Parts: sequence; C-alpha cells; structure tokens
Amino acid sequence: MTVAAVLLGALTTHVTNHAMERNRNRVMLLTRWDDRKLDAYEGYVDTVRACIFLAVQLYEHKEGLRESEMTEREMTAALAEAGRHRGRAFERIMLLGGDDVVEAAHQLNAAALQIDWQATGRIAGTLEEWRERNRITFKEINEFHEAARVDLGVQGSLKDESHPERDLLLPPSSASQRSDPAA
Repeated sequence: MTVAAVLLGALTTHVTNHAMERNRNRVMLLTRWDDRKLDAYEGYVDTVRACIFLAVQLYEHKEGLRESEMTEREMTAALAEAGRHRGRAFERIMLLGGDDVVEAAHQLNAAALQIDWQATGRIAGTLEEWRERNRITFKEINEFHEAARVDLGVQGSLKDESHPERDLLLPPSSASQRSDPAA
C-alpha cells in the first residue's frame, strides 16, 4: 500500500509539473508574439508617418507653399524609398496581425497612398482635397491604433468621449500665403 501511494504521488507530481511547465511555455510564447506584434505595429505606423512627412514636403515644394533644400527629384526618390519601407512594414502586419488589424492596415495603406499619389502628381487635386486626404489618413491611423490595442489586449478605447476627434493642425494664415484663407 505504501509503495502504491508513493508511486501515485510521484505520478501526480510528474503530471502536475508537466502541465505547469507546458502552461508556462505557452504564456512565454504568447508574450513573445505580443512583443513582436507591438514592434510591428509601432514600426508600421512610424513608416506611414514618415511617408506622410515626405509627401507633405514634396507637395508643399511643388505647390510653392514652402521652400526645400532638396530638389524635387531627391524628394520623390526619398518618398519612393520610404514607400518601400512602408511596404515591408505592412508585410510584417500581414504576418503577425489579427484579422481586424490587417484590415485596418489595408485601409490605412489605401488612404496613405492617396497622399503619395497627389504629392507626386499621379492624381490631381486642390489644396482642400489634399487636406481631406490627410484627414482621412490620420483617421485611419487612429482606426489602426484602435485595432492594434484590441489585438494586444490593451484596455480602454481611443473612440470614447474622453478622446474627442481632432482636426489637422494647420499653421495660422499669413498675408504672404496665396489665396487660401484656410491655410
């Protein structure tokens, strides 16, 4: 009877230790993937914003709104290179992101491309259309943030009353600017 009790205790201890080790490994794996997801999400938004910054520089230079030390050709090349990085960052989202994050990234990518295309002249548009494209893109960035937060299990929401919608931050108008009073 004593030997049977010792064997049963040893077997129970072994099964319990195995189950605990397996659970610990599963938690470590989930944490590791969450870290990688966070890096991918942050990197993607960073590259999208870098592209927007370069597109704004190019657009404002082409429209005569701001002088630049770079030539139009250099800015176009820089924007193309940033777009390549954005594409690589997007691929990481496709590999690591949940369904809602991937869909939000698709929407954000489509909106950001509209900015690139107007900046490079692939599509035409007025200054107000330019600003609307930027508004839409920043709204899509917020949608991406929201989907990423849910995917990572971050509590809270960016869409509630404590986070009102904000418009583009535009410089005050000046007499030296051309005929656009909303600038």
